[in-house]
Amino acid sequence: MSSGWRALLSSFQELTVAEAYLRLLKSRGIDYLFANAGTDFAPILEAYAKSADEQDFLPIPVTVPHENVAIHMALGYWLATRRMQAVMVHVNVGTANAALGIINAARANIPVFFAAGRTPINEKGAFGSRNLHVHWSQEMFDQASMVREFMKWDYELRGAQQLRTIIERALAVADTHPKGPVYLTLPREVLASSATDGPRFPPCRQFVPSEPQPDPRALDEAARLLRAAHAPLIITSSMGFDAAAPDALANFSECFGVPVVHFNARCLAIPTTHPMHAGFDPVPWLASADLVFVLECAVPWIPEQIEPRSGAKVVHVAVDPLYQRLPVRGFESDLSVTGMTSTTLALLGERVADLRRDAADDIERRRAEVAEFNRAQAAKRKGLLDQVRAQVPIHPAWASHCLNEAKGGDSIVLKEAPLLAMSYMSFDDTEGFYMAGAAGGLGWGMGAAVGAKMGSPDRLVIAVEGDGSYMFCEPVSAHCAALGQDTPFLTVVLDNQRWNEVRASTLHMYPAGDASQAGAYEPLTHFHKGLKLEKVVESVGGYGERVTDPSALPGALARAIRIVKEERRQVVLDIVCSG
Repeated sequence: MSSGWRALLSSFQELTVAEAYLRLLKSRGIDYLFANAGTDFAPILEAYAKSADEQDFLPIPVTVPHENVAIHMALGYWLATRRMQAVMVHVNVGTANAALGIINAARANIPVFFAAGRTPINEKGAFGSRNLHVHWSQEMFDQASMVREFMKWDYELRGAQQLRTIIERALAVADTHPKGPVYLTLPREVLASSATDGPRFPPCRQFVPSEPQPDPRALDEAARLLRAAHAPLIITSSMGFDAAAPDALANFSECFGVPVVHFNARCLAIPTTHPMHAGFDPVPWLASADLVFVLECAVPWIPEQIEPRSGAKVVHVAVDPLYQRLPVRGFESDLSVTGMTSTTLALLGERVADLRRDAADDIERRRAEVAEFNRAQAAKRKGLLDQVRAQVPIHPAWASHCLNEAKGGDSIVLKEAPLLAMSYMSFDDTEGFYMAGAAGGLGWGMGAAVGAKMGSPDRLVIAVEGDGSYMFCEPVSAHCAALGQDTPFLTVVLDNQRWNEVRASTLHMYPAGDASQAGAYEPLTHFHKGLKLEKVVESVGGYGERVTDPSALPGALARAIRIVKEERRQVVLDIVCSG
């Protein structure tokens, strides 16, 4: 036997499951392991130390002081790169802290490989068995049950022989449409045991399935409905997560004169400057639409506010048009098409290509209606800005307008502030805006900003937070993670010193109730006016500034962006606004 084969055999025999696990993740496309460690991580830490000279073969370890931040860093990295990453946390308590992020990932259909240690199985007699009192109190009958409802798949690694099968299956399941998180628990004794796989792995044999394609019969029916329509409408929320969707939608909507509404947008499917972009609210359009295409949108309208007009046809197109993981969803549908929205629109466009000639007048009329709508909306926005530009506290519309003017064309804006007025924001780039908190789990924005900056290091990343969501973001941990990764970003806090959504919901239900008269004494909605949120970032050498004068806001934003870009420091701009 040659000396090279002896060396390879020696490394094969000395490899632990923890080492093989990390090497396998890297070989299957995982760039980073975002981790919040505990006593179950001992084999993982030993594996990294042992492989100090072979770091290129392991995911880069990233220390994250809070699990919620770690999950959202993985989400942010995916938003910027479309590459799934790994997160590992400490047993059940770490899983509990990460659960909010997992819920957001599940509802946004963002893949995450999520792993957690498991309390050592054995009380004694095995390498890695229990040696701390907490190893009894942290054990559960079914640790995965904590998050199973939001997982596509979960499993506990039982032994070294399974490693490659289990990891490859987990990664493939997570990245298959509809995408989402998976969960793997890793007992300490198993991680510390000898691996059966060598330091190099054969090619992967479990690939992500091909994308779902629409049924030709469904396409024929959609084409028939479009031919009969005079006022079609498109409503979308998450279509832009399909990389091919923006070009497909831009072409389809302009060719056939179909207005596009981004309702509760998770991302942009066409730029806001596109001639058929028709705003962020379906209400002005639904009353007249006789055909509604719902494209990757779980909630296309709020039934209590408005529904399609009588006789209107509704077509849902998505990789899961029933949204089967939602317990209740009763939106009407005359046709549901399973498939990628980009492919569906391209094929549908081919079937109705003659409409560009036969319905040219209708198409031109609809284009003109969208153009007139956008002109009228622009005039309304200008009128409101003229009224509120000097208002104190700062009006959210003025804050949104100033941010839009300052952000530049190559920024990424993460929206976690309901007060950010999307109608005052403009994006030429469909990759310039995201709202990943699909489940309403506050505290995702800053972790996602760190991950997005890691994935797009040359772009300015701006996390727009409410004061409440900023506190939910575990800001010390998020700022610490950004410092460790040298990923400076700008946090803009629209600070109205209360839970505005809670108050708005109360007023909606009880418009003339006692709470509506309570003002500053309304219970459970207000924060202390002495909070200085802009000071937290100073703990990591960042710059914080509080803005109360609307005339000072443009200068403050320019200063903040300069510090982020030129000094490479994190900045928090706390803008005191009205609700």
